[in-house]
Amino acid sequence: MNRRTFCLAATLAAIAPAIALADPREFPPGVRRGKMTPGYFPEIVIDGKVRRLSPAARIFNADNMVELPAAIRGSNILVNYTVNGDGDIDRVWILTAEEAKQKLPAA
Repeated sequence: MNRRTFCLAATLAAIAPAIALADPREFPPGVRRGKMTPGYFPEIVIDGKVRRLSPAARIFNADNMVELPAAIRGSNILVNYTVNGDGDIDRVWILTAEEAKQKLPAA
């Protein structure tokens, strides 16, 4: 094992417990749930209805990292999302299987 591989392995071993104990994502009150299918930017389809992403929209993947809309593949992806004052979608969270089982927070 060379030095670089050893350093990488040691770093991963050190941060693995922190990742395993990471807090679950908390969604804001009033968040909505639906099934999303990506469309031609800035449009997405949620529950069969074409919606627009706001100019500052953020899409978080299941690892809670920002995902570019063009990089999302698939259809009927279970998501939580919020709507801004103009009726545009401003935040989208792609749900894990565990998050999908949870109830939505009360408004």
